[in-house]
Amino acid sequence: MKDRMALATRKLGPFEVTAVGFGCMNLSHGYGPPQPREVAERVLRRALDLGVTHFDTAALYGFGINEKLVGDVLRDRPAHVIVASKCGLFGRDGKRVIDGRPESIRALCEESLRNLHSDRIDLYYLHRWDKRVPIEESVGAMSELVRAGKVRAIGLSEVSAGTLRRAHAAHPIAALQSEYSLWTRNPEIAVLAECQRLGVSLVAFSPLSRGFLCGWPARPTDLADGDLRRTMPRFQGGNFEENRRLIAPLQALAGRVGCSIAQLMLAWVLARDRCTLVIPGTTKETHLAENCGADAIRLDVATCAQLDALFPPGKASGARYPAATRVEHDTEEFGS
Repeated sequence: MKDRMALATRKLGPFEVTAVGFGCMNLSHGYGPPQPREVAERVLRRALDLGVTHFDTAALYGFGINEKLVGDVLRDRPAHVIVASKCGLFGRDGKRVIDGRPESIRALCEESLRNLHSDRIDLYYLHRWDKRVPIEESVGAMSELVRAGKVRAIGLSEVSAGTLRRAHAAHPIAALQSEYSLWTRNPEIAVLAECQRLGVSLVAFSPLSRGFLCGWPARPTDLADGDLRRTMPRFQGGNFEENRRLIAPLQALAGRVGCSIAQLMLAWVLARDRCTLVIPGTTKETHLAENCGADAIRLDVATCAQLDALFPPGKASGARYPAATRVEHDTEEFGS
């Protein structure tokens, strides 16, 4: 296509994909009502037109609806376009369920294959570690899916460096997803270094601070009913107001670099290490093109130092998740 961008690529386990991928969750799940089907399809096709080759979905998103959307639009995709999905966290009877038992992983994989209109999943993550089940057991079940030809590579999400080591000893782990952005720097405690040591790709989700540092929402009441950000301490009360103060200096620095705040944040994450990729999500085609444009931005040492000074670990006010959700994670944290 004439508007296809010459996007740089990086290793994602055994695959070579665009460093800026596309997180599909927002189209169906999490941030308010799902997008109308025609809008969601148009955004996905636009990502393909721009040259994006890494799409990320999960069984949880829309309780299967997002996988079906991705499957319908990308079922005839070129071979170099990679689709990742996730197991271990899903929806049943209107409820969110964490289940890492081998039989659950096998059953959910079959469901995801049907949703994606495929006979194999390129990259299959354990979305959350079910702490009632040894990580080796869950990964062992996923390795059986690899041997059966139903999965090409295995990933993990939101786990610590220690858990990554244990899992990698059971079966090679291709990628680890973790929230990583200017206001969430937890991977720098240990996970980023462990990924480098093991040759595991680090896939940064929510690299745009869930939209906050881009200037939205302007107030908590802008968030729709059911938007998961309403439950997050960083988007509440005094934390919200304190975090709003972080936007102005970031905006000024983006102006000096000559890019948008979103592009500056994505470029910063990509500059941390060559093993790192980003999967920003959006429901708007203009934002999609803007995010892809971050691929061309090269931050100098001085700019990176300024950003590090503006956003040291722990700078954001409030925890990432409410207490009930935080116990589900296994990540190291800088106190929030």
